[in-house]
Amino acid sequence: MYFLWYLLIGLVAGWLANLLVKGHGSGLVVNLIVGIVGGILGGWILSLLGLVAVGTLGSLIASVIGAVVLLWIASLLARSSKKHSSQ
Repeated sequence: MYFLWYLLIGLVAGWLANLLVKGHGSGLVVNLIVGIVGGILGGWILSLLGLVAVGTLGSLIASVIGAVVLLWIASLLARSSKKHSSQ
């Protein structure tokens, strides 16, 4: 049961992060992957700051933070690869 709950939180977090970064969703599977990886990244970032995500809302916030950072890094890498390929 908890596994399904984590998938749902990851899906919502990925969708929210895509809305914040790009302005539109990227599809169910991509949002799910971004949200789950973002949850791991967000938990790590918060732990570096000495914070701990508590409860469902805390997990969702940490996941969204991590997913936004993940999408930001991906967009930087995509820009740099386009820049190098056009030269």
